[in-house]
Amino acid sequence: MDISVLQEYIVPIIFVICYLVGNIVRTSFDKINNKHIPLILGVLGVVLSAWINMAFTPMVLATGLASAWAATGFYELTKNYEIKDLFSKLFNK
Repeated sequence: MDISVLQEYIVPIIFVICYLVGNIVRTSFDKINNKHIPLILGVLGVVLSAWINMAFTPMVLATGLASAWAATGFYELTKNYEIKDLFSKLFNK
């Protein structure tokens, strides 16, 4: 798999902002259900991407969504797979 595809669609600043906002929403607002956080981050990612590019095109939409949902996926990865769990799954088969 060529990683340059990810570099084309994921903007690091949008990724970091969405990751931080997602953690803030997840921990600070009890009334917001966790299943709505990817939707919130998707909208935020598209808005940030449109603001950075000063335009709204299909590429801006894809970049915003990919960056925001990558942040959501990164959170899930770090939450569900700690290093000790990863090693125990690898070596205890």
